[in-house]
Amino acid sequence: MFDTLRTNPIFLDFAERAGWSAGQVFFATLLAGGTATSVADLPWTYAITVSLSAALASVLLTALQYLGRATNLSFWPDVFVRLAKTFLSSLLASITAAGVFNVVEFDWTTALNVAVVTTIAALGKSLLAREKPAADVPAGGTESAGVPARVTSPSTLSPEVYRRAVARR
Repeated sequence: MFDTLRTNPIFLDFAERAGWSAGQVFFATLLAGGTATSVADLPWTYAITVSLSAALASVLLTALQYLGRATNLSFWPDVFVRLAKTFLSSLLASITAAGVFNVVEFDWTTALNVAVVTTIAALGKSLLAREKPAADVPAGGTESAGVPARVTSPSTLSPEVYRRAVARR
């Protein structure tokens, strides 16, 4: 009925993806705020609104990925999917935060700049998270009984939690 061993890792995967998207969009939005004369002049409220919208968009896009059973990917396809979702969630968040959307009057330049900066940050995070020692690898770090010495994923979750979250059932 309900697989509790798989439910928590999936929840953690959703939370990890949404949290990173929100944080990356938040800081990219503050960077796109221009040269403020003081910290008080930065677009804090707008950055918070856009980052929460990006987190929601990330949850929705990740749900579509899980429903399409496109989660158990090798490293580079997984990175590509994450980058595309980050770009889309950032762009959707900017459109959502605009209130009444007008294609002609919308500030596409800023929205695309934020989306590109966010996507570059997501690429950096993915590359930094790429190689983690597997939890069940012997101290020597060699393959043993089919267990790889390194687990590669763009996730910051532990390799075992990530493996359980994305495993196909």
